[in-house]
Amino acid sequence: MRRVCSIAALALLFCVPLRSQENTLQRAAALEVQGHFSEAASALTEALSGENDPKQKSLLAIELDRLRRIRLDYPYTQEEVWKQVQRAVRDVTQKEFEEWIVAGRFDIRIIDGDTLYNGVSRSNLFWRYPDIVARRINPPDNRAFEQRVWTTAQEITAAAKSSGTPYVLPKTFSVTMKVTASANAAPANETIRAWLPIPRAFPFQTGFRLVSSSSPASVDRESSPIRSAYMEQPSVKDKPTVFSVEYEYSHYGIRFDVDASRVQPYDPDDPVVRDFTGEGPHIQFTDAVRALSKEIAGSTDNPLVQAKAFYDWISEHIQYSYALEYSTIRNISDYCLTKRYGDCGQEALLFITLCRLNGIPARWQSAWFTFPGGKTIHDWTEIYVRPWGWMPVDPYMGIFAMQYLKSLTPEERRGVRDFYFGGLDQYRMAANSDHCQNLMPAKAGLRSDNVDFQRGELEAKGENIYFDKYSYSLDVKELFPTP
Repeated sequence: MRRVCSIAALALLFCVPLRSQENTLQRAAALEVQGHFSEAASALTEALSGENDPKQKSLLAIELDRLRRIRLDYPYTQEEVWKQVQRAVRDVTQKEFEEWIVAGRFDIRIIDGDTLYNGVSRSNLFWRYPDIVARRINPPDNRAFEQRVWTTAQEITAAAKSSGTPYVLPKTFSVTMKVTASANAAPANETIRAWLPIPRAFPFQTGFRLVSSSSPASVDRESSPIRSAYMEQPSVKDKPTVFSVEYEYSHYGIRFDVDASRVQPYDPDDPVVRDFTGEGPHIQFTDAVRALSKEIAGSTDNPLVQAKAFYDWISEHIQYSYALEYSTIRNISDYCLTKRYGDCGQEALLFITLCRLNGIPARWQSAWFTFPGGKTIHDWTEIYVRPWGWMPVDPYMGIFAMQYLKSLTPEERRGVRDFYFGGLDQYRMAANSDHCQNLMPAKAGLRSDNVDFQRGELEAKGENIYFDKYSYSLDVKELFPTP
């Protein structure tokens, strides 16, 4: 059964101090779990009308908008999903479909008496259930992509070994990102504010240059944990509002040559240790996480050995699954552990939580995966181990290698898994070095994604413009292809 988190925990997750409205928030949370969304919304709306404290109003508004976001994540009836499944699964029967429902193979919620299905119900069947994959109608042919992933890992590993440096084989990219607010997403002549993600400075990501923008852009500092280009444009009645940035940057392939026998102890006064080993939003040291940590790592206290054990366990035991919007989930790492599936960011937060619990500094890294044939928004992680410092770990790629890279041999799949612990391909655009960070300049309203920053953020008149009212695209070209 889904657990209702405490109001204190809710305040921590959304970075809002606890003071009042506990009864309303508790009641609304209970009503939501029971499926009484309209009643929960009414309670929150009434409380908002009588609340004067800005921070408390923000907390109530977050919960009210969260209900609307959940509704958007569950758009389909059972009949609609059944029709989708019939088009995707060979020789599926009504009896099978009903058995899958009973077995919990679909993400379902009762909302005001209606049984509704998550918008990616059909697609997630193929991620979670191998017996259904074999019956997929018109399955994608990923062999070329999978082979290129393996080849890229080999090339980076060989170059790092021969050069004696972890940063090798840089690639330079030209990128155009567009974020388009739908027609009438804001009143006519109203200023729409936009934040678009751009590359942050890292040792492996350099040379950022803004080439052009659709309107004058304010570029955040290169060390920002959530780097953006900020723009404003007036809306025009019945027309979409398009924001765009064009930029160039370079990204190195990464492969650290690590050895557990060379690990050095942490300095407890090191700011990295202080800042990246504690709990925080979606990083909670629950009893379940503590038990899992003990099961996986046993008695070893070597941080490199521990982190690799956590990574390998996730690679074998957590399945990939398209996600609910992060802003609707109370504790993402707990969600991923409980469900035993998640998307790249949910898997990353589970890994970060396990590492931090054991005193291993770990942090978020994210924005885009630009690999040819596989471009998508993406999240991964970094861990800090002395004497090497920060090194990349991509839990999703470990899962992808061990559970989904079907065209490679078992040895090659293990090779891909091991590469992405301390290694990374060049096909990344990393805008973020932490999660749940604040945009600059500050956004007046709620964030569409209050955990991550990949798709851009929009607002007008101090109110958020949510994902259902805008679209985004990223066009990537390699400027100097490596032979």
